This record gives sequence, C-alpha cells and structure tokens, in this order.
Amino acid sequence: MTFRLGLTGSIGMGKSTTARLFADAGCDVWDADAAVHRLYSQGGAAVEPMRAAFPEAIIKGEVSRAALKEIIARDSSALSRIESIVHPMVAADRAAFIEQSRSDIVVLDIPLLFETGGNTRVDAVAVVTTDPDTQRSRVLERGTMTDEQFETILSKQVPDAEKRARADYVIVTDTLEHARAQVQDVIADIRKRLADA
Repeated sequence: MTFRLGLTGSIGMGKSTTARLFADAGCDVWDADAAVHRLYSQGGAAVEPMRAAFPEAIIKGEVSRAALKEIIARDSSALSRIESIVHPMVAADRAAFIEQSRSDIVVLDIPLLFETGGNTRVDAVAVVTTDPDTQRSRVLERGTMTDEQFETILSKQVPDAEKRARADYVIVTDTLEHARAQVQDVIADIRKRLADA
C-alpha cells in the first residue's frame, strides 16, 4: 500500500524546502506547481485546450501565466473556466505519478490543498508553518512581489491557524535542522501506521 501524504502551507512557510527534505529521505514527491508548468509548456497537454478557450493566453507556443492573470483580472468568470480545463489534467498527472511510484510514502506537494478539497483525497495532511514575521520576510526577500501582492495572496488562502488545526502533522520551519527532524518523525509515524494496518 502507498500512503498518500498531502503537504501544504501558506506562501513563504517553507513548503518547497520541506518537500525536498521528504525527497532526501526517500519519499517520492509530486509537485502540483511543476505539473501545471509541464502542462503549460510547449507541447504540454493544456496548450491546445487553453488556446481554444483563451487564444490570447498562448505566447510562443505555451500558456502564459502573466496573460492568464490579466484575463482573470478582466473577467472573474475566466478562473472557473481555466480550472475546468486544467484541474482534470493535474488530477490525471497526479494519479499517474502515484501509480508509477515504488515508494511506501508519496508526498503530494499541493499549495492549495484545503482550498481545492484535496485534503479529502489523501491519507494524511502535513502543514508547514512559521511565525508571521519570518513568513513575510521570506516572501519579500525573493523580490518577486510587493507587500500588497503578498497580502492579496494571503487573503485568498485558508489562514495558517486553520490549516494547522486541520492537519495530521505540523512541521515548524524555523531552522533547517528542526524541519529535517520533524520530517523524519512524520515518516517514522506513517511507517508505524502502515506496519500496524
């Protein structure tokens, strides 16, 4: 049996680093953002369906996320149409990954796990967290968004406190060593659950 662990957390909480720690420990890790990137790239499965729905979103043979943002800003109904095209493809990519995995634990790195109801399709959920000041400084240090954009993204995500309350495991990413130790504890607990099943 393959155990499906959903990994999530708000922006700037250290989810990508934590996903790498799971991979380093021998778990297979599926990345939702990377799957969307593959689908949107030249030759990706989403390019032609998106071209049919939003021709102006296709730039140099691939789906432009910047163009999609502009389309959504102009037309609030566009988001649900985009999701109706992309979500089934992402789900198929995830299912194929799980099917091919030879690891006893598959980590599904899904930023909007709770927001999209993905928590109902996994065996347990791990939430990464840190204090709000660290979160804000991590995001703004990237230099890819303004304080205002950060606040907008936060407002659309399930609050951190609620995510932690709904999680089976909480991983505090204050230091790399602490995060690594918690990842090891999560893996050990899951393997014990699998052995006892």
